[in-house]
Amino acid sequence: MKQILYILLILLLSVGCAQKPAAPKGNNNYPVSSPSSRPGSFSNNGRPPLPHQQKGTSQTNKTSDVGNTTNGRVLSPSEIFEKLSSAVFKIHTSTGYQGFQGSGFFISSNGIAVSNYHVFQGTAVGYEDIILSDGSSYKVTEVYHKSQDNDFIIFKVGVSRKVNYIKIANNTPKVGEKIYTIGSPRGLDNTFSSGEISQIRENGKILQISAPIDHGSSGGVLLNSKGEAVGITSGGIDDSGANLNYAWNIQLIKSYIP
Repeated sequence: MKQILYILLILLLSVGCAQKPAAPKGNNNYPVSSPSSRPGSFSNNGRPPLPHQQKGTSQTNKTSDVGNTTNGRVLSPSEIFEKLSSAVFKIHTSTGYQGFQGSGFFISSNGIAVSNYHVFQGTAVGYEDIILSDGSSYKVTEVYHKSQDNDFIIFKVGVSRKVNYIKIANNTPKVGEKIYTIGSPRGLDNTFSSGEISQIRENGKILQISAPIDHGSSGGVLLNSKGEAVGITSGGIDDSGANLNYAWNIQLIKSYIP
């Protein structure tokens, strides 16, 4: 009986491994994920599952507009986009055989940036392209911290100049507060949208929002009315009819910023 169970286990493992694409040769220190959780992949609608479902070309500003200039005051939506859109960028990643697309944003003028971990998960180091709003392209030069559980990654983009960045908010927003997003859904660079905080879930980790989130928006910035980052946009439910989307609370990354 034990021999039969052992043979069945080997067969199951073999089938599971056969369904994964082979990794390219070279350095790849990101754990492999299933294609259904990849941003820009249209398997399983190209979205990661919502937290309760699992365990555990456009007008842009030049990147030379350096420095956070919001000064803690309430801004109009057009001011938020004008001042901060150049701090958000598009990310292209690849396994070596399949490409994906997501978003990210700078949190310091020297190139420290944030995105969702699942944007990079399972992809090959050195195959990524960080494409800024002025069209320039860079590589990731260092990873400071990554968390699969809280779906974030903090990394250094290899820029040689000062870049525009977004200040991190001191507090979690409240239900009903106005929020804004900037990202690259379907590859449409620096798309701006707005909504409200619909609910705060998972003991404050998850911000449910009414702002639309689409394929490629993963890793983009969620902003409050002062132009401060309050979250990392991550996903939603396709065809729900209820505009159910979510972002990870930016407070989760604070203690890991170098």
